[in-house]
Amino acid sequence: MLVLSVVAVVLAALASVLAGLALRRTPSRPSGEGVDALPEDVHGLRQEVAALKAENADALRHLSVVRYDAFGDVGGHLSWSLALLDDAGHGVVLTSIHGRSEARTYAKSVAGWSCEQQLSPEEEEAIEHARP
Repeated sequence: MLVLSVVAVVLAALASVLAGLALRRTPSRPSGEGVDALPEDVHGLRQEVAALKAENADALRHLSVVRYDAFGDVGGHLSWSLALLDDAGHGVVLTSIHGRSEARTYAKSVAGWSCEQQLSPEEEEAIEHARP
């Protein structure tokens, strides 16, 4: 009976050692994706991030709205100027002026955060607030 107990302990110890070796040999990544592949992955990700940044630079993502009363007899801040610009300050300023009997809408091109046409104070404010 003592011999059987010793054999059981030896087999349990051997099984434990073999299980530990099996865990160490099990790769955490599929084959071919070892540490050597890491620089290539990082380089590819950097290229992709650079491409996304370049693509995003032209997006009209800087915007601002200024609401105001264009005329003294009309309240409620119904008139507004909206600046839609990209990272370089190129885009458009849209303005809608509401009076009692009519509304007028204007669009002015913006290049480099400025405009060739004369801007109203509200349009200038909208461009300034849109600037990051």
